[in-house]
Amino acid sequence: MAEGAQLTQTGADQRYEVFHTDCPARDVVDHVTSRWGVWVLISLRNTDLRFYELRESIRGISEKMLAQTLRALVQDGLVWREVEPTTPPQVTYGLTEFGREVGEPLTELFDRITLRMAPRGEE
Repeated sequence: MAEGAQLTQTGADQRYEVFHTDCPARDVVDHVTSRWGVWVLISLRNTDLRFYELRESIRGISEKMLAQTLRALVQDGLVWREVEPTTPPQVTYGLTEFGREVGEPLTELFDRITLRMAPRGEE
């Protein structure tokens, strides 16, 4: 592969070379599969949430990490952000169409794990 090449042509469609270190698709995969990215996408799967509602739904995440994760997912086009001009501003987040597509298999994985695991204390 040529240095700096990020796209390959295969027939009529173009695909990113996700194994290339400079590939923008690789960054999106990293953001989605990050420690908190998965939880943000799963939390937003059924409803739009304000920042503090989202933080409350994801136990253990700090405000700083939630803000960083949301910033990356918004930049990647997976999550939308709406600011209401109130004092203080109210910020609501939801999944874009792309975010719903990416989140669907994550939700399926989450559901499979939680349905198949033995209850605590049972083996």
